[in-house]
Amino acid sequence: MLKVAVVGVGVMGSHHARIYSSLKSCELVGVLDVDSERAKEVAKMYGVQPFTRIDELLSLKPDAVSIAVPTSLHREVSLKFLERGVSCLVEKPIASTPEDAELMISSARKHGATLMVGHIERFNPAVSRLKDLLSSGEVGQVLSLYAKRAGPFDPRIRDVGIITDLMTHDIDVVRFLVGKEPIEVHAVYGRYGREVEDYASILLDFGGIIATLEANRFTPYKIRNLTVTGSDGVALLDYIGQTIEIYRKDSTIGTGRKIEVKKDEPLRIEIEHFLECVRSGRRPLVDGEEGLKNLKIAMEALRCGGAR
Repeated sequence: MLKVAVVGVGVMGSHHARIYSSLKSCELVGVLDVDSERAKEVAKMYGVQPFTRIDELLSLKPDAVSIAVPTSLHREVSLKFLERGVSCLVEKPIASTPEDAELMISSARKHGATLMVGHIERFNPAVSRLKDLLSSGEVGQVLSLYAKRAGPFDPRIRDVGIITDLMTHDIDVVRFLVGKEPIEVHAVYGRYGREVEDYASILLDFGGIIATLEANRFTPYKIRNLTVTGSDGVALLDYIGQTIEIYRKDSTIGTGRKIEVKKDEPLRIEIEHFLECVRSGRRPLVDGEEGLKNLKIAMEALRCGGAR
């Protein structure tokens, strides 16, 4: 049985701990956080040891860890585990810079550890179902994709802007659905009272397929939607509800066909996939290289967009 731990048990990390503790295929042995009281609180929930120092956690010889610390610390923290052959599931984005990501990928390869990046929407059952529908030609030839990801400001996210924090979700999903890399990246973004961007639009040119991504931190309620337009119809996906509707050419408003989706918790699917990859040595669906591709597109959007 794999021994696992969670590093960083804020909101997201505590969900990792919850899921690990519920799985029979692994043993949650510890949680770590720089806030000792938070570490004790989460450790008590699941009957494991709390830690504030990585070297102390390493003494338990974990096989794998989830890393849910601020993005600026991803390289530093993950390397301490990867260099000891401990597999890492790192929350997205993979790192603050492509150079940091490359160091992480190199270390994982050198020390025989699995490196996976937590692009959770890739494991959303509705996204998997939509991929199958598009591959079977359900809406004809895919022509364009439009994603909107918006909601209220999250005070927990301080070290990165909305492009690397939120929009990397949609960058990853459209790359997955289209099945190739964009040939051009265009962007416009702005700031309102912060040093990092908090509203943005990105256009990705896939050569005959256009993806438009929009995000902001000012909408008072969560929106997580994706529209795929094809030559024969339109597919509407709701990430939160895990629903898909298909409208064909002859459809009218309200007459879309609801597609059956077997709903499940994306994070649980993601973590189970990670553990299976650690056990078998297979390549994760979203490995370090995939995470790096997403980060490079985000960095190009930041480079070419310019703050307004």
